Amino acid sequence: RWQALAAKGAQPQRLLWASTGTKNKAYSDVLYVDTLIGKDTVNTMPPATMDAFRDHGTARLTIEDDVESAERTMAALEAAGISMKQVTEKLVEDGVELFAAAFDALLGAVAAKRARALGDRLNAQAISVSDALKTSVANEMEFWRSGGGIRRLWDGDSKLWTGNDEAHWLGWLDIASAMRRQSKSLEALAQEARRYKHVLLLGMGGSSLGPEVLSRTFGSIVDGPALHVLDSTDPTQIATFEKAIDIADTLFIVSSKSGSTLEPNILKAYFFDLAQKAVGAEEAGKRFVAITDPSSMLESVAHSDGFASIFAGRTSIGGRYSVLSAFGIVPAAAMGVDLGRFLDATDIMVRSCGGDVPPAANPGVALGVLFGRAAKAGRDKVTIVAGPGIEDFGAWAEQLIAESTGKQGYGLIPVDSEPLGAPASYGTDRVFVHLALAGRPDPAEAKLAALEEAGHPVVRITLKDEYQLGQEFFRWEIATAVAGAIIGINPFDQPDVEASKVETRKLTEAFEQTGSLPEENAFLQGDRFRLYADPRNRAILEPAGGLGQVLRAHFLRLKPGDYAAFLAYVPRNERTIHTMETIRLAVRDAKQVATCVGFGPRFLHSTGQAYKGGPNTGVFLQITCDDRDDLAVPGKRYTFGTVKAAQARGDFDVLAERGRRALRFHLSGDIEGGLERLASLIRAAIA
Repeated sequence: RWQALAAKGAQPQRLLWASTGTKNKAYSDVLYVDTLIGKDTVNTMPPATMDAFRDHGTARLTIEDDVESAERTMAALEAAGISMKQVTEKLVEDGVELFAAAFDALLGAVAAKRARALGDRLNAQAISVSDALKTSVANEMEFWRSGGGIRRLWDGDSKLWTGNDEAHWLGWLDIASAMRRQSKSLEALAQEARRYKHVLLLGMGGSSLGPEVLSRTFGSIVDGPALHVLDSTDPTQIATFEKAIDIADTLFIVSSKSGSTLEPNILKAYFFDLAQKAVGAEEAGKRFVAITDPSSMLESVAHSDGFASIFAGRTSIGGRYSVLSAFGIVPAAAMGVDLGRFLDATDIMVRSCGGDVPPAANPGVALGVLFGRAAKAGRDKVTIVAGPGIEDFGAWAEQLIAESTGKQGYGLIPVDSEPLGAPASYGTDRVFVHLALAGRPDPAEAKLAALEEAGHPVVRITLKDEYQLGQEFFRWEIATAVAGAIIGINPFDQPDVEASKVETRKLTEAFEQTGSLPEENAFLQGDRFRLYADPRNRAILEPAGGLGQVLRAHFLRLKPGDYAAFLAYVPRNERTIHTMETIRLAVRDAKQVATCVGFGPRFLHSTGQAYKGGPNTGVFLQITCDDRDDLAVPGKRYTFGTVKAAQARGDFDVLAERGRRALRFHLSGDIEGGLERLASLIRAAIA
């Protein structure tokens, strides 16, 4: 067969004798040239060896000389127990590794030169770690280099994680460039949105947190409408958003990947009803836009209700990785963000984190390796400190980290919006990541320097301007995927979020049938409060006595390396946010533990996964309240207040089922005043 091909001019693949300079001075300087001359072979040699061969080499066919003697030598080696097969295999392995290391060094040099040429167009990243962690990080970086980890990630090798379906969830890797192909439809939406004063996005989790970051970072853009993001079933909060907009002058975006998520669907029903009343049934649908995965229930509803447009998500992207897909880019277009500039800036980081960029020069891998190795060393609390102008970034990063890594008893616990303190306020379980816009004074810097001096890992990331925010979305997505591989979990599923949804669905269905939620019994009640716990936690806390004593007993369960989480199903406003901050800081400074604050139900689609599925190191205080006013859900027997109550109870039930240390505090009457009273009680209890 070969002869037939050769007759037609096919060229043979040639054997290559590579780098045949003689290293041992005791041998002839042309030994590996003189003896390896044969047909269809190539010999590469250093210039000095070539000069030597010109001077005194032997130019004749030598490779076939005394073959019988060579065969006797090989047989003698085999008889002596020396396997040339094993020697050859070892030489091949070592040779490939040397070439791979050299090529990685070349790629690293290219990446470094590219970074220098880009200057501040590429967000800067500086990582400072202690000597002990530095060794662990360096070893992991070498493992990722020698094992081709980042190439495997881009190639979709599921065995990098758990060997399950991870490869099916990597559509986010190239989505930023793919969104360019939708430029015409996005520009059409932007033009349509300019007709309105407001844009109101209705979504939860990955559908809302990314757009919220964009809204709060970019603010009001000239000639663009104001983008509002509603991700709550709290009646007071819904009413606040309703008052903030003019229904007749608002474009509504209903955003849900699955199209079956409870909260966006009932919010759509509520505002669609208002729009029909404000502009008429014929006109209402034209004020609505849907973002959802193909063939979802929301897509069907959007068609039947005459929505102005429907933007399709990519089914290979999970919600928390979707910010650079339609779920983030469509709201950005609607509010007037320059998408060309935004995506161009983002693409710089995508390339910087590519499969051809070795770990040492790859900003996403570097951050992910730090997260993964720090978690292995007990530093599993990723504390996000976002500076002026980008303060809301942590809310998005919280969900990405918590839902991706917090499962099977492992994971990272993100800590967002916790003001920085002195080194004495912290244990040894933190990694601090500071993001800042260049040229803006940041009061956190002095405290970061003190934390770094005290030996805490500190990462500093600098953005030239707001349009480079997309770079951080992508860097953190890569970092989270890398950290998940090191921790040993699938970073693309969220089993415990689904568990909470199941419990909520049971309760709302019960309400639809009976008109009330199942009875529950408080183990302690008093002036405008009630306390609830599952039997296991109740047996521990009830004997403590009064309210102050129960709170004291609850927080005495905090140990070094634990975290305190405050889950507030109350209206999220300036006053309640401030009060929750005073509570968390009091506990942090008294107990030297990380603190997390989540407003329900939005955190259920974010940190709720890690609280239930991550390490059992959380001490939870859930705070619920009687709603001052309630709102009906069109077409349903239950109200928004009922849904919120069911979500809180479902959340608490799953926490109890997973053996978490949890206590529920229910407020009656004045919500803000009651919350401030609770803050005073907690401060006294931990003093």
